[in-house]
Amino acid sequence: MPIHDWTRVDAGIFHAFHINWIAEIARALKSRLPSDYYALPEQVSGPFGPDVLTLQKPAEEKRARKGRTRPDGRNGAVAVDVRPPKARFHITDEPRWYASKQRAVVVRHITGHRVVAVLEIVSSGNKAGKSSFEMFVRKAQDLIYAGVHLVLIDLYPPTRRDPEGIHPAVWGDDDADTFRFNKRKPLTCASYVGGPWAEAFVEPVAVGDVLPEMPIFLTPTQYVPVPLESTYRAAFEALPDFWQDVMRGPSKRK
Repeated sequence: MPIHDWTRVDAGIFHAFHINWIAEIARALKSRLPSDYYALPEQVSGPFGPDVLTLQKPAEEKRARKGRTRPDGRNGAVAVDVRPPKARFHITDEPRWYASKQRAVVVRHITGHRVVAVLEIVSSGNKAGKSSFEMFVRKAQDLIYAGVHLVLIDLYPPTRRDPEGIHPAVWGDDDADTFRFNKRKPLTCASYVGGPWAEAFVEPVAVGDVLPEMPIFLTPTQYVPVPLESTYRAAFEALPDFWQDVMRGPSKRK
């Protein structure tokens, strides 16, 4: 199945697809990973390194839910839809909200359940604003510097924040003599070996291309191929028929 033009739909539709695709990738990795590794869809938004990527125990989650309260309308709280707050400006940011909810595939080793690798699918919200983009790039860099291997899949066109795609923004200009941006293939599939001797494997793609297999590294010298195309197809086919038809229409890109 060829890559679709995801600028045709809003952030919410891509978010639904994103959830499906992450789940399909985690499912596919289950049969490919060695027995002492496992993959789970996890929420990994925010500027942090792998030291906080820990599994939350069920008891801790129950205590967190128990502490939440909801106004009952009899304590002076005002419903926004009944009486909107008075302010000159009201700013909303739907793409960034969805970006904060997105998940990634996290690969762990059974010894201490330590994080070994992370696979992230870039959303429009990650690139929608300067602060959101810088936060995403910093998170990717923190993971690589901490020795966590990383795969980035970016099916959105470059913006003024990443005019040559997501890879140079994450990697810097150290590979200026090696990486060449191709306007005909502006989208990015990239795999990074984390640690002091970081390496990058970058495959530029475009709308209409078939997604390649990309390596997700378990050690600096061992990896498992990620079947991006078959998992993409399964995730796309799970979308409602209406939105599949919208995505199959003529691309908005020139």
